[in-house]
Amino acid sequence: MKADIAIIGGTGVYDPSILENVSEEKVLSEYGEVTVKLGEYQGIKTAFMARHGAGHTVPPHLVNYRANIRALQILGVQKIIATAAVGSLELQYRPGDFVIVDQFLDFTKNRVATFYEGGEQGVVHVDMTKPYCPEIRQALIESAKEQQIQLAAEVATYICTEGPRFETPAEIKMYKQLGGQVVGMTSVPEVILAREAEMCYGTIGMVTNYAAGISPAPLTHQEVVDTMKEAQAKLKKLICQTIEIANKTERDCLCKSAIEELGKF
Repeated sequence: MKADIAIIGGTGVYDPSILENVSEEKVLSEYGEVTVKLGEYQGIKTAFMARHGAGHTVPPHLVNYRANIRALQILGVQKIIATAAVGSLELQYRPGDFVIVDQFLDFTKNRVATFYEGGEQGVVHVDMTKPYCPEIRQALIESAKEQQIQLAAEVATYICTEGPRFETPAEIKMYKQLGGQVVGMTSVPEVILAREAEMCYGTIGMVTNYAAGISPAPLTHQEVVDTMKEAQAKLKKLICQTIEIANKTERDCLCKSAIEELGKF
């Protein structure tokens, strides 16, 4: 079975309950095997992938991002709606709020961030002026308005750290000075690989906690999971509406031709 749109579920988003006729498929690529749920939403063929595996068994620094994106490409996916639990660097972005990610700052350290490592594969210097697809971002914004879901920010810069530890207050202070609004551990290299694969990719960030030094209490993974559970109903509505809007939109962005001149894929 093929799919046109994919949902990548982050922390707390493991269940493809919005889909009908769900089946599980193992997709084998040169980067490894990936388990994907395939189904339909309103007749739209949709794939669901749990970024951290069933039951959150894979930490962010060990996610096989290349295998995940390649698997979705093999399935024919052209548009990706990703979810991400994020910490807030601003008091006005409160736990439970949604933000639409627009840019990122990469502070990862040990991740392979390209499909092209030289040799026969060649080298690719992909443009990241607009790393998150403008069309998917607009679909998320329109969906929020139609579902009367308040967005804390329609434009947010995502700081991506290596993890799996949380950040120090000193790091958070630096990230804020550099212009970050939210912090997480997974958007990079996922967004870069999606661009190399010429797929439209957008992220809805769910604020689950205040970052270190802003939060009045020590950070825990449980508070992240608990906040995500509380927001599940709104998140499902937002994703469902976005699937419908994105499915009606012809791709007229630069994502579809990101590395066209190189003749890749």
